[in-house]
Formats: sequence, C-alpha cells, structure tokens
Amino acid sequence: MKKFGVSTHLYHEQRLDLAHVLEIAASGFEAVELFATRSHFDYHDETAIGTLKDWLTQANLDLHSVHAPITDVFVNGRGQRTYSTAIRDADARKTTLREMAAALNIARVIPFKYLVVHLGVPEAWNPGSDDNHREAAIRSVEEIQSMAETVGVKVALEVMGNTLSTAPDLIEIIERSFEGADLGICMDVGHAHMLGDTAEAIETTSEYLVTTHIHDNRRQSDDHQVPFQGSIDWAATVMAFEKIGYDGVLMYEVRNAESPASVLAKAVGARRRLEALMMDTSQLTAFEIE
Repeated sequence: MKKFGVSTHLYHEQRLDLAHVLEIAASGFEAVELFATRSHFDYHDETAIGTLKDWLTQANLDLHSVHAPITDVFVNGRGQRTYSTAIRDADARKTTLREMAAALNIARVIPFKYLVVHLGVPEAWNPGSDDNHREAAIRSVEEIQSMAETVGVKVALEVMGNTLSTAPDLIEIIERSFEGADLGICMDVGHAHMLGDTAEAIETTSEYLVTTHIHDNRRQSDDHQVPFQGSIDWAATVMAFEKIGYDGVLMYEVRNAESPASVLAKAVGARRRLEALMMDTSQLTAFEIE
C-alpha cells in the first residue's frame, strides 16, 4: 500500500508545534509536508529547524517535502506579502529567491525529497500583469533547481490555476526550457479538478509526476476538503495513479474546516476508502494483464 502524509497546511494559521506533529502521527500517517510560511514555521531560524527535527523523530514521521514559500504571513485564510517566482520585477523576484534558499536550507538539518514550487500565483488571487511572467518563471526555476541540487532536493512544480501551471503548460515548460533537467511535477488533484479532468491531468504529467497534493472541491472554489467531500471522481483518479505506476506518497493538503482532530478523523476514513479503491484497481489491472 502507498504511504499517506499530511501537509501542515492543516495548521497554517497557527504556529506549528509538537502537539500538531504528534496529532498527525497518532492518526496513523507516515509523512509530513511542511508549509514554509514564517508566521507558521520560521524556516530562517536554525534553532526552530533543529527543534522540528526532534519533533519528527519523536513522532516517527518522515519530512517528505517542503512547500516553498508563497507568502510571509498567513492569517484569516489569506496571505499578506506574496512571493511570486514569476514576477517580472527584479528586486521582488530576488526576494522570492532568498525565501526559497532559506526553505531549502532546512534540508541541511532535516533531509527531504521535494520542494513543491508554485510558478507564479493562481488566477484566483487576481495577479497583476507582471506577476505571472513566463521568462521570469523560467529564470527562477533555473536558480531554484541549482540551489536544490546542492542540498539533495528535487524541485516539483505544482499543478494549479494559471497560464503557467496547468498540466499541459508544465509539460511544455519542462520539455521546451529544461530538457534533460531533473525536474518533477506535484499533482495537486484538487487544482486539477478545478481545471478539468483529474485522470487526464495525471496521465498528461505521468513522466514527471513525483509527488501529490490530495484534496477535494466542487469546482466552485479551491476548498481543500477531505477526499469524498467534493465532486472528484476518486475511482477514476486512483485508477489513473495506478495506471501510470505512481508509488509515491499521497499527501493530504486539507484545510482546517472544523478542528484539526475532526479533519484528521475524516482523512483517516477517506484513506480507508482510497485504499479499498487501490485494491480494486490492482485486481482489475491484474485481470486485464492476464
């Protein structure tokens, strides 16, 4: 069976602490994605990073990935200053890259596999005309990848809603601008659902798909609900993951809709349903092969 993890997005509006990490572990999850927002976790602070390492060891959890910074402070469901990898302004882009470098330095203390990176900002955030500049995004990825290689981390570009980051857009950027580079894609299932068909997006990105964000919605807003609470066809989604042979972590990126404990309880139930779908799909695939 695949491993499941939980992003600290669940606690994004709070300062991350040991109780949160232990709560994830007590729910039976094996891995964590750290959301790098300084109001949530100060990734510039070496002491804080060392403390997080101790917490993860105590909870027996792996740090699978780090979500690259997209804002400085997150309160009331919104960020304040936005960090865009695709901003045309040179000084603003340098500021973003400094935050990326600080987040990557976590790997010098706590090894992790993937830095999940937004190319630009979502259309839902009403970006300015120079916030999602293609050439700026390509330059940023070149620099981020170079920094990531020095600490043994792979960059995974996230599927999301803007003209740089749909599944076909990411494939086109990687294959045209980064031929031969070791870049991956984070399949954000909730975002793919907002954009169209999740199974099609998974198959489109199959060659580069290295990690995931798992959440649900009803295509009206990016709700980050627990799977089976929205309108995603999870049977088809699981079938697509199995078809391409994805064997990595399924990382819940769900929001705190009620209380973290309640959301985690629902996530555990959804995990059982997803695992049942995987079993059914595995048997179907074996039957088809025979």
